[in-house]
Amino acid sequence: MNTRDLSANAPYVPGRGVEEVARDLGLDPDKLVKLSSNENPFGPSPKAVAAAKESAESAHVYPKAAHADLTEALADEWDLSPEQVWVSPGADGALDYLARATLSPGDAVLVPDPGFAYYPMSARYHHGEVAAYPVEKADGFAQTADAILDAYDGERVVYVTSPHNPAGTELPRDELVALLEGVDEETLVVADEAYGEYTETPSAAGLLDDYENLAVTRTFSKAYGLAGLRIGYALVPGAWADAYARVNTPFAANAVALDAALAALDDDEHVERSVESARWAREYIAEELDAPTFDSAGNFVLAEVGDGSAVAERAQAQGVIVRDTGSFGLPECVRISCGTEEETREAVATLNEVLADPELGVEA
Repeated sequence: MNTRDLSANAPYVPGRGVEEVARDLGLDPDKLVKLSSNENPFGPSPKAVAAAKESAESAHVYPKAAHADLTEALADEWDLSPEQVWVSPGADGALDYLARATLSPGDAVLVPDPGFAYYPMSARYHHGEVAAYPVEKADGFAQTADAILDAYDGERVVYVTSPHNPAGTELPRDELVALLEGVDEETLVVADEAYGEYTETPSAAGLLDDYENLAVTRTFSKAYGLAGLRIGYALVPGAWADAYARVNTPFAANAVALDAALAALDDDEHVERSVESARWAREYIAEELDAPTFDSAGNFVLAEVGDGSAVAERAQAQGVIVRDTGSFGLPECVRISCGTEEETREAVATLNEVLADPELGVEA
């Protein structure tokens, strides 16, 4: 299998913040366009902001240990029992809970390459081993059960990301079913749906009644615009009902985040606006950027630009921050988050100006 070496505990490389870039380059942070971290350009729901402000007045009090209000609302949202909802500090926290529940020292996990760096990080934190399956650029980053099963060797956990980060491709429902039926009974398939709101494909949560070796992780960081509050959750089969109490840490999700998420869940208009805007931005980037792009179902677009580091650096110097994907093993690409219409147009215009330099070797 031709993949990068994932055995070393390489650091996770997040997108750089506006203040950090502005300070380094001596630029006005208000004039920067940050499209590097797949954040919601419209911010959080006004309902969430109001709830967070009210909740902050009681920040001296610990949150409810069972996160009952949000748990019950999410259970209603997904037509599950409350015991099947594991609220966590971000989707990262949900990944940790699942690792705690399933991994013994020396157990192996199978992760996508390229893919989200926290999958192998979480496994190693729990003394697990890491193997990888390829998601090939040459195949348009298509995700199939066969490609995963070709690399599968009985690992305890298999991670799939749909939509995939950084490519934006999806694992179709029939392929997920084939994967679930192709792995051993004791293998847990974790379907990461951090960008699930942006796609029309039904959530894997609809399969939880049929498969006890499936878990789904989701987050309020993206479409709901609550990235700074770190709140997410896992959806698990009914047979796992009692495991949450054994893996959850006391008061892990903070009270402000819990109340804000509960309010955000009730603001369909904000989410719909965010999703529709991302759909427009994806199409605009694909049509107007002077570089090849890959079809995406997320709130970002991956573009092949020749020298991703150089393009990102030059765009940043002109006030547009995009993600250099070298840390994903894709040094020839950049990932462009979907911004507002104004931000997206400005980013494309700036990138096209940068890409016009023949030294970068881009073939549109």
